[in-house]
Amino acid sequence: MTEATHAPTGDSTGDITGNSLGNTLGDTLDGNPPDGNPRAGNPPDGNPQDGNPGAGSGPKIVLGRNQYGKAEVRLVKVSRDTARHHLEDLSITSQLHGDFEAAHTQGNNSRVVATDTQKNTIYAFARDGVGSPEEFLMRLARHFTSGFDWVTGGRWAAEQYFWNRINNHDHAFAKDKSEVRTAVLLSVGGQLHLVSGISGLTVLKSTGSEFHGFPRDRFTTLAETTDRVLATDVTAKWRYAAGTGSGVADFNTTYASVRNLLLEAFANTHSLALQQTMFEMGRAVLEAHPEIEEVRLSLPNNHHFLVDLAPFGLDNPQEVFFAADRPYGLIEASVLREGARQDSPIWDTIGGFC
Repeated sequence: MTEATHAPTGDSTGDITGNSLGNTLGDTLDGNPPDGNPRAGNPPDGNPQDGNPGAGSGPKIVLGRNQYGKAEVRLVKVSRDTARHHLEDLSITSQLHGDFEAAHTQGNNSRVVATDTQKNTIYAFARDGVGSPEEFLMRLARHFTSGFDWVTGGRWAAEQYFWNRINNHDHAFAKDKSEVRTAVLLSVGGQLHLVSGISGLTVLKSTGSEFHGFPRDRFTTLAETTDRVLATDVTAKWRYAAGTGSGVADFNTTYASVRNLLLEAFANTHSLALQQTMFEMGRAVLEAHPEIEEVRLSLPNNHHFLVDLAPFGLDNPQEVFFAADRPYGLIEASVLREGARQDSPIWDTIGGFC
């Protein structure tokens, strides 16, 4: 779900926690409030109302990883430099890491950059243009980590939605729902980690796919085939070498190139298994783009079952299918350069396999 579009100002909350994700990567904070402060997390020993009856009763409760910010800020930018307008449609999430312990343990908001401020910053920066999702996220990261001493890093994410011109019209568009462009930027320990991606790109081959030679037991009913429909919804994410994201000349050009390489590999690989096709898709991207270290893919196998027309006195020469939406096979893998790091911290902030 996405929140409704907001004007650049007007949120009244500026809440402490924003949209915190407790199980994602953040900065571990070491400080503890002074013992005996009734507003801190450690009241005086022996206070019968504090739920911590005295020293030695158990380990002290401390704050762990945390982050907060404004999620899914809906942004539409119309560039009107000429009579032919250009449209950019995004959803942006900003979450900060840093020294926010006092906010959690004492309710002290002196270091809480309000989530409303983060939202307004996104809209204000858009006035100068978006450029690419990756560049826009890096701009936000530089702003918050340089503008507030206690902000040590953060996580910024974007989804971009596409619109096509209606009959090449200068200012009329139809939404293209074929795919979503994604980007995630993690700033931690003074280093940037960047992942770009694509999701919801539905593709199909009507032949050129086989599946046979798999083990069989008493529960196996699937027939082997040397000619089948292969269809999937491509989710792919590619990770740039740490710290090198800002050196990419043009993220928009790179996105278009990676998208085309994924499609070409899907189309041109004579598939003996979806796993094989997936590996060839990842390999094609890595061979063409040395700045990319790893590609992760998640491909559901959208089954198309041949319909038995014999009861109607008809044959079916691989032409009439039932497209099942569930259950489906789910094939996932990472493809990377030999020796490349497999445990980049940015993957801890991305739900699912990729």
